Amino acid sequence: MKGVAARFGVAEALFSLKCLLAAVLAYWLALTFQFPKPFWSVMTAYIVANPLSGAVHSKALFRLTGTAAGGIVAVILMPALRGLPEILTLALAAWLGFCIYLAVLDRTARAYMYLLAGFTAVLVAMPIIDRPEAVFMTAVARVQEIALGFLCAGAVHSLVFPGSVSDRLLARVDAIVGDAERWSIDTLAHASEARLAKDRRQLALDIAELHQLSIHLPFDTGRRRLRVGAVRALQQQLSILAPLAAAVEDRLRELRHSGHFVADLEALAADARTWLERADVEAYREEAEVLRARARELEPPVVPDIAPQDLLKLGLLVRLGELIEAHCHCRDLRRQLHAPTRASVSEHVPELLRAAAPLPLHEDRATALRSGLNAMATVCIAVAFWRLTAWQSGEGAVMIAAICCSLFAGFDQPAVLLNKFLVGWVIATVVATLYAFAILPRVTEFGVLIAVLAPYLLYCGSLLAKPPKALLATGLLLGMLNTVGLNEQYAEHFPTFVNSALAQLLGAVLSVVMLKIFSTMGAARGAQRLMLANWRDIGAFGEPRGRASLPGLGAWIGLALDRIGLLAPRLAASGSDPGGALVGALTDLRAGAALLRLHNLHKHLPGEAAAVLDRTTRAVAGHYRTQSAHRKVIPASPAIARAIDEGLAGLAGTDPAQAREGMLALLTLRRVFFPLDHAA
Repeated sequence: MKGVAARFGVAEALFSLKCLLAAVLAYWLALTFQFPKPFWSVMTAYIVANPLSGAVHSKALFRLTGTAAGGIVAVILMPALRGLPEILTLALAAWLGFCIYLAVLDRTARAYMYLLAGFTAVLVAMPIIDRPEAVFMTAVARVQEIALGFLCAGAVHSLVFPGSVSDRLLARVDAIVGDAERWSIDTLAHASEARLAKDRRQLALDIAELHQLSIHLPFDTGRRRLRVGAVRALQQQLSILAPLAAAVEDRLRELRHSGHFVADLEALAADARTWLERADVEAYREEAEVLRARARELEPPVVPDIAPQDLLKLGLLVRLGELIEAHCHCRDLRRQLHAPTRASVSEHVPELLRAAAPLPLHEDRATALRSGLNAMATVCIAVAFWRLTAWQSGEGAVMIAAICCSLFAGFDQPAVLLNKFLVGWVIATVVATLYAFAILPRVTEFGVLIAVLAPYLLYCGSLLAKPPKALLATGLLLGMLNTVGLNEQYAEHFPTFVNSALAQLLGAVLSVVMLKIFSTMGAARGAQRLMLANWRDIGAFGEPRGRASLPGLGAWIGLALDRIGLLAPRLAASGSDPGGALVGALTDLRAGAALLRLHNLHKHLPGEAAAVLDRTTRAVAGHYRTQSAHRKVIPASPAIARAIDEGLAGLAGTDPAQAREGMLALLTLRRVFFPLDHAA
């Protein structure tokens, strides 16, 4: 039944009907309350629409908050800068640029609030820039119209066949945990490099998707609401899986290559693979403990002169045990999310929930600053053209330019995305012209008006439900609704209509030009910036003065995986080899994790051993600083190998547990820098 519904677009049709119902309700109420620009309520009903009701509520809340903040800024600035339009323009442009800077840095649903706060101030102020006494009523009306639109959208999408974020997330959790287990299964089965690269990329994308869905959970209105803490805990465990699976993959490959993969290790790997494939087994905890016990029994003794192949075996067995435990935690949390009550399904769940914390996201301050400055310059140019030419509808160009620069900020190639939006806007302008002068003059009743608008709005709403067509649909909707002007009475004047339409198109075209000049970075350069960010962070791990502010191990892994999730689509867009670059990013993740483990161990070691490890971490971090300075991968020097060997020697005579942990971290560094050194 679901396949038939998907084939005939039932879900898209239902979503479009709900959007139309919300828009009609908002329009009717706006007319009833005699709002000055009722079409803003209609546009808001479409802008906040989403198949998931929780996403509608979160977007609506952030939109209302941002609109109110932007209105307040306009109310403060306009009276204060009365009679100084040039200074007022600079102040509004600077506010817009600052808000875009914050939005690009944020990278969560909250970013929408910053964007609205930025361009709402421009939308409120520009039409009345010479009448500052009207700013308060204009700002209040704007907030009221937005609030009405999102209230109508929230009510309709919550009451009429609501789409639950929790249900969607539960369905994805099963698939995401399965993807993580697939990587481990392929690793233990010695799958091809192409298959493993696909597994790595998929897990990074899965973790990012899990984060995006979890943002809307607090706003969900379904029958059951999942705990955000449980989702964060699962996200954390999935992040831990990545370096563990990579470590097991690396050591298995080396042991097999060198001929030291003995029968006992082969049997353990085969049994671990079988355990992972049996995802529905109830006694997975008991079976996992048996596997981990077998791994501990096979561990070679930790001695100062441990043989290189024994060190590899030790690393494989320890990381394999940790990998199995992490998979157990993922299964526990999956069961917890599916449980009908909040009672813990395992004794391990409460501790996992206590340890869960939001994972940090990558911040690109240079891109954020460039996006903010671009918006500021675009608004100033648009205002200058408007004022110098005394164009009657020139404020429309300023307003559309501010909106476009806001919505498409932070992308590697924003002009390409804006072009799709602009195509929709041009088509919508033509359609709006037909409506305004051929159809609407003959409409005399509200019901007839809705009937003639419905075919176009329903078609656009169905496109809005399809992600590849969403930008085009947004242009089609906003361009038509904003241009045709759904006010209380029909009062179109052809010269005024054409003037306004041309001004809006000019604002969009100006945004495309400015974004191409100042904000287009390219996928390849964007990928390089992500790699450089990793290298800079790892280079800072060796700075003594920075140790107090070093990230936790989980925070670093989460941040590095977020960057891998951002890296994958950029590599695909640039035509680069995604497998090799993603392996490099995952290698950097492991190197950073190893350095953090050594830092954590450093404070528990005696003086001489701590000093030796300190020299090792400085040498490794210095190598990454050199890579960052040269902006390219540099082969490791023999000095790195000597520093790692000195670190291994320095652990002799220390506590066996500490020596074991230090050896594993140093082995990871050895494998990172010298993967083809079979003596390592």
